[in-house]
Amino acid sequence: MATETAAKPRGSMRVGVQRFGTFLSGMIMPNIGAFIAWGLITALFIEAGWLPVPELGGFGTDAEGNPNTGLVGPMITYLLPLLIAYTGGRMVYDVRGGVVGAIGTMGVIVGAGIPMFIGAMIMGPLGGWTMKKIDSIWDGKIKPGFEMLVNNFSAGIWGAALALIGFYGISPLVEAFSTAAGNVVQFLVNNGLLPLTSIFIEPAKVLFLNNAINHGVLTPLGVQQSLEEGKSILFLLEANPGPGLGILLAYMFFGRGAAKASAPGAAIIHFLGGIHEIYFPYVLMRPLLILAAIAGGMTGIATLAITGSGLVAPAAPGSIIAVLAQTARDSYFGVVLSVLLAAAVSFLVASVILKTAKRKDDDGDDLAAATSRMESMKGKKSSVSSALAGSGNVAVLAGPVKNIVFACDAGMGSSAMGASVLRNKIKDAGFPEVKVTNASIANLRDDYDIVVTHQDLTERARPATASATHVSVDNFMNSPRYDEIVELVRESNSGSSGVAGVAGAAGADAGTGPDADAGSFGGAHASTAHAAGAAGTEAAASASGPQTTGAAEGEASTSDVLVAESVVLDGSAGSRDAAIDEAGRLLKARGAVDDEYIRAMHEREQSVSTYMGSFLAIPHGTNAAKDHIRKSAVSFIRYPQGIDWNGKQVKFVVGVAGVNNEHLHILSSIAKVFTDKSKVAELEAATSVDEVLAIFRKVNA
Repeated sequence: MATETAAKPRGSMRVGVQRFGTFLSGMIMPNIGAFIAWGLITALFIEAGWLPVPELGGFGTDAEGNPNTGLVGPMITYLLPLLIAYTGGRMVYDVRGGVVGAIGTMGVIVGAGIPMFIGAMIMGPLGGWTMKKIDSIWDGKIKPGFEMLVNNFSAGIWGAALALIGFYGISPLVEAFSTAAGNVVQFLVNNGLLPLTSIFIEPAKVLFLNNAINHGVLTPLGVQQSLEEGKSILFLLEANPGPGLGILLAYMFFGRGAAKASAPGAAIIHFLGGIHEIYFPYVLMRPLLILAAIAGGMTGIATLAITGSGLVAPAAPGSIIAVLAQTARDSYFGVVLSVLLAAAVSFLVASVILKTAKRKDDDGDDLAAATSRMESMKGKKSSVSSALAGSGNVAVLAGPVKNIVFACDAGMGSSAMGASVLRNKIKDAGFPEVKVTNASIANLRDDYDIVVTHQDLTERARPATASATHVSVDNFMNSPRYDEIVELVRESNSGSSGVAGVAGAAGADAGTGPDADAGSFGGAHASTAHAAGAAGTEAAASASGPQTTGAAEGEASTSDVLVAESVVLDGSAGSRDAAIDEAGRLLKARGAVDDEYIRAMHEREQSVSTYMGSFLAIPHGTNAAKDHIRKSAVSFIRYPQGIDWNGKQVKFVVGVAGVNNEHLHILSSIAKVFTDKSKVAELEAATSVDEVLAIFRKVNA
């Protein structure tokens, strides 16, 4: 069985700095596209650019002798700081905070007369935070009809006040700080000390403290330097991909086991994709390798300083493609040389360390543990960590499991039923706080801890949920994977680390036999515990995305969703397709669907089977067919002799058509019944429609 390593959350000064750095980068990173646009315009159209254009580059004069304003100056003076300020304010207090933060930042910009990135990173969040506090003063106290008046004028008045505070108070302080910081950088450059910054930057990268340095200081100072000189070395102090590439190359030649096998793929992701965190676990495996990163970083910076090279704008992410795209016109030789020499030096140092280090039979366990430590330090699951799992089928969960989603094509039937089954199991295990929802694949977001899908849908779900652990099943009702997920929740949420029984993305389909659930490791199956039904079970999801619905809401519509006329105790169909038609006709007879929806039920079955296990299938339409549903309805047909359903025996077919959440309560009831063998036996023995309806009502009593 593969392992899941649960990383315990930590509270420390390092975590605090990480959070601060994450907040700073949260203001910069969403606006990197604007920085890149400014950098391209600068590289192309300034007087020393590739295609000098006075009207765009802002040099020379027009026909009347007036200086050309151009795009470069206004973009860096006004556009970029205002975008940063708005983003920072919005992070604190949504759009309202962003607007007030941008207003206040305008005062800082005009007061200083120079690009005010640090000022924007102060005034944006400050504007959002203060506006939030002001709104809380009269929250709930405004007379009806006066809300818009109060909201608009309070934002306008406070925004104007902040602009004055920025103009007279903040801008002189920030200008003095920027000047002092610039003088420090210039001192380091003039005295050949700038390469020493690698002693701090390279370890900071591995410890995820780089954002506070890079986005808090280097990018703002680099932009100012680029405006004055046309390029800046500061943009490459942290973004140079050379040191990490050298370490990964050393593992390719001198590593062992899983570390050596995964290094080539990691090198491609790092060098071309610009995701530097991919090499951090390799350093954590052999901490001495930080010396290789420092040596490579110092070499790269020294090369840039000697050749006088730099970038015109930030290179984000730190891909060689992004680096070359932002390289100044006269700096290609120096920039390329700095990357090559940094990689060569780090490769040589790392090779010596790896060759002289104590050998182990296999570095696979070390790499897994290092990946776990990396994600523990980062505080969340890495979106690229699955690339390091290799053949070891190792995935990592950082922190407790908080939300699990079942995903299917329509987000209507099979996923809702599976979610109900697992929700009951997790609640019975003592973790009611874990949210279990269901959704269509089209509505997935990348904020889930675990994603459960049918084995045929896993690859469709992975791109939208790259940072989640994926579990594949072929039986939504009684999959042994449910007990493994419960065990993972128990391990993760109790704060203990060690073996948990759920595969990550790398091993989701390994080792299954023809009758095993997809994704079981080595075909190992746990016994399936039957979930006890409980009143108030939440059923989740609608076409608009995952959500939860209380039992009270579902019960109000249960009698309308499944009625006696839609229950057949002796179905006439002899095949899967005929059974789908029979279930669909019952739905149509209720006025719930049209013929197009029935056709979509067949289409859904051809793409992914709706067989649930426990002799149950729940055919329903595709996500695209929801417009053909007129109202929610469920049909129930029993086939005493059973019919073949893609090689599985089915005795019960439940046709599903759902609008919003109206059908989910009855699906939850069905799920509870079919996870209880005694209830399934009662359904098989039922002699009347009323008995069937009573069984579903009784399970929620």
